[in-house]
Amino acid sequence: MKRQNEQQGITNFIDVKLINEYSSKLEQLGDKIVMPKTSVPEMGYFAICLDTENNSFAIREIDSGAKRILILILKLSKNE
Repeated sequence: MKRQNEQQGITNFIDVKLINEYSSKLEQLGDKIVMPKTSVPEMGYFAICLDTENNSFAIREIDSGAKRILILILKLSKNE
């Protein structure tokens, strides 16, 4: 796939068991969470991070139940 612009980078995804746990560990080590835990229906969750040298990377938690949580939230918000 051709890059959309010259500055477009590559983001490596690292699988973790629990995003919340690893996000805390990363912040303790000086990394920054630039996009907090985000749901991807039927797949799980991800968060975008920057290390101490401003390199971006992502952590990913696999959870096929992510869709069910999103659907429940959507159903509840429609009933309000």
